[in-house]
Amino acid sequence: MRIIVDCMGGDRLPLEAVKGVCAASHEYNASFILVGDKAQILRIAEAESLDLSRFDIVDAPETVGMNDDPLTVIRTKKESSMAKALGLLAEGRGDAVVSTGNTGALFTGSTLIVRKIKGIKRPAIASLLPMDPPVLLLDSGANVVCTPDYLEQFAVMGSIYMHRLFGIRSPRVGLLNNGAEPCKGTSLQTESYERLSGLAGINFVGNVEADKIPKNACDVLVTDGFTGNILLKSLEGMGHLMISTVKGLFMSDALSKFSGMLMNKKLYLLRTRFDQSELGGAPFLGISKPVIKAHGSSDAKAVKNAIGQAIGYASSGAILSIAREIKTFAPPAAAQDAQTSPEGR
Repeated sequence: MRIIVDCMGGDRLPLEAVKGVCAASHEYNASFILVGDKAQILRIAEAESLDLSRFDIVDAPETVGMNDDPLTVIRTKKESSMAKALGLLAEGRGDAVVSTGNTGALFTGSTLIVRKIKGIKRPAIASLLPMDPPVLLLDSGANVVCTPDYLEQFAVMGSIYMHRLFGIRSPRVGLLNNGAEPCKGTSLQTESYERLSGLAGINFVGNVEADKIPKNACDVLVTDGFTGNILLKSLEGMGHLMISTVKGLFMSDALSKFSGMLMNKKLYLLRTRFDQSELGGAPFLGISKPVIKAHGSSDAKAVKNAIGQAIGYASSGAILSIAREIKTFAPPAAAQDAQTSPEGR
């Protein structure tokens, strides 16, 4: 397994990406290609006493900024670390790409350089929500405007992903809506409800209201990218609020501080539950090869976990299953194949 890492994206470039790769190299059986400003990467490695002798480094001094237009990666910054990383993946010189860079540019570049799976109308960003058990949300930001066709394919791709990577035999698919009744929502929701209800092989459980998401209502939650991104950011913000509120309660007086010391391990588990670095990143489902988008503020731990996610996705056989099953919208066949095919053994 060979993982390509765009080292020049995000808020902490390239230090945290390089440290994350070094940490991943000790944990995962994989080789790595670092793409970025070679001189800067080597300076940082020397300053941090990091051994990069085991890695290939591809020089790419140009950077796609967070405010750059998404088409920048294929129009004006073809020598950027992001463009070169995606190009290496498209050429087959690696098995997956991990980047903390501009989401729009990475998504556009993945679609136009690496290319979509044949038959996929629009790829989607698939984010794991920190529920118990986890819920896969798609789309979480790539497609602001969607059609029922898109949501139908999101349901298929999400079902295959959760089966292949989490072992769920028949993932429950929910449609995010403002009510449980089939007539609720805009035309997108009502039409999608009707189509998902009749989609053979999808375990559709109906509309899911936002307050039901933490109550194990579904395994896959489909929606348009605009609504999905708002939900994702709201959950991230609520997680931070919960943690700071609980921390404040245990710091209010001496007795509370003592209680907090006794509860320290439990509080740590609560913090890691909502810690973005624990989740790694989000795959672009529908792209023909694995591309993982990590958070722009990712530290070394988050980059390492995103690399682990990339390795899991690349070795799962999910992309092959999506390419096969998207033709007939029959994900259960993927579940059957997983027991007989080489990658399912």
